[in-house]
Amino acid sequence: MMSQKKEATVLVLSLLTTTLLLGAGFFWFTKDAKVDINNLSTSNSNNPNNSNSIQGNQPQNTPKTANSTNFTSVADIPTGLFNYGGSTSWAPIRLSVDSVIQTARPEYRLRYVQPTNATPGSGTGIDALIEGKLTFAQSSRPVTDAELKRAQQRGFQLNQIPIAIDGLAVAVNPNLNVPGLTISQLKSIYTGNIKNWNEVGGPNLPIQAFTRRVSDGGTVELFVQDIMGGQGFGSQVEFVSTTTQALRKLADSPGGIYYASAPEVVPQCSVKPLPIGRTPGEFVPPYQEPLILPNQCPSQRNQLNIQAFQSGKYPITRNLFVIVKQNGQTEEKAGTAYANLLLTEQGQELIAQAGFVKIR
Repeated sequence: MMSQKKEATVLVLSLLTTTLLLGAGFFWFTKDAKVDINNLSTSNSNNPNNSNSIQGNQPQNTPKTANSTNFTSVADIPTGLFNYGGSTSWAPIRLSVDSVIQTARPEYRLRYVQPTNATPGSGTGIDALIEGKLTFAQSSRPVTDAELKRAQQRGFQLNQIPIAIDGLAVAVNPNLNVPGLTISQLKSIYTGNIKNWNEVGGPNLPIQAFTRRVSDGGTVELFVQDIMGGQGFGSQVEFVSTTTQALRKLADSPGGIYYASAPEVVPQCSVKPLPIGRTPGEFVPPYQEPLILPNQCPSQRNQLNIQAFQSGKYPITRNLFVIVKQNGQTEEKAGTAYANLLLTEQGQELIAQAGFVKIR
């Protein structure tokens, strides 16, 4: 009898022990499961590939079809010969990127057209597009209200599609010792209110400012509008026809200064790109520091300060645009196709190699 009671007691204790062990196991299992779920949720919310984290980075006017990785995978590419032209700042893209497009998509033939009675530039390119002389245009500035109105009068709209970021770089003679310029000082130099470098921390040397004419392109239009506030150039400013001519003059002028698209200026051996700031003492170079001096060039060349351009820290940046005629016809399809090609991963990489900053 006593033996049976002992066996019963052992059995009850065994059952209680088993129950406690199962309960503890269940508790720890569910506790760990909750931690794993929380960790998973956190990692997804911080994932840079999460759709919610990248939607805000898309350019507003980017075509929705521009999601391909390379030129051969882009859909809706029309067949034919298409005339295009416009901004001189686009020259590096035309030279290095467009030739690769031609090889990858031989059915989509591009022909660059020079204006017959005008200087190449953003404005003349957009004018030619409106007049029906170009299929699409390349611009280094947004379209103006007047251009939009002219297009509407002809029965169509203009769409500007940003494809790259560019900066305006200011260059001086390589022997000129000046720490940098503010936007206000740059304006005063080109309006004629500052005439000597000693007024901006440089040597006692007269300033010789060079520029292309306003009618020559979007770069000058942007400079006049954004830097000079719409004021005209001072009487001492010397006009040149091209950036090549200006850089040659700059190299021979001890007090010379000139501005142009950053990829046209920063890598040059014969001039010195100048840091620019919004306020005194806060100068940001358009080049990656340290500065490569002329005697180190061309074995080494200054590279663009891409991070400062992308962040907006550098004070003179802009977008490059493909200007498309929205008329539901071949011109619209060809212009949109060109923008789509440039917005592929391959196109953006080639744009970066041409000296500009990726927009996506």
